[in-house]
Amino acid sequence: MTGNSTRADDLVQDTLERAWSKRNLWRRGSDLRAWLFTIMHNVFINQLRQNREAHGHTPLDEDRESSALAAPDHGLAMRDLARALEQLPADYREVVLLVGLEQMTYNEVAKVLGVPLGTIMSRLSRGRERLRALMAGQTTVLRRVK
Repeated sequence: MTGNSTRADDLVQDTLERAWSKRNLWRRGSDLRAWLFTIMHNVFINQLRQNREAHGHTPLDEDRESSALAAPDHGLAMRDLARALEQLPADYREVVLLVGLEQMTYNEVAKVLGVPLGTIMSRLSRGRERLRALMAGQTTVLRRVK
């Protein structure tokens, strides 16, 4: 979500702190992983809002480029994928990463993000389509009209 390993570590730490302080809200027998991802998503959104209010925008992260160049063993394809993911709208990127990387089910993602299942399916489809177009080098994504 963050695009930066240091900020990701901070997000995980903040998530665990929040989860620990709110541990009495977790229901036994429910999916702990989904509960933690919900907390992480909410913490991330709150941090984005605070950052926008404080600075009027979300600052670009200069470490993204240097970290991609510092690890050439990951290959050019991984760098291109990371850049393409950064260009996706946040709503699409979240769903693509939760389903593709975290291997969460559509229902779990819908629960974590607090949106309907159909919205998840739509965002995933559109996110994957844009990702394919970006990876193919297309700068603009055209919508199909039926």
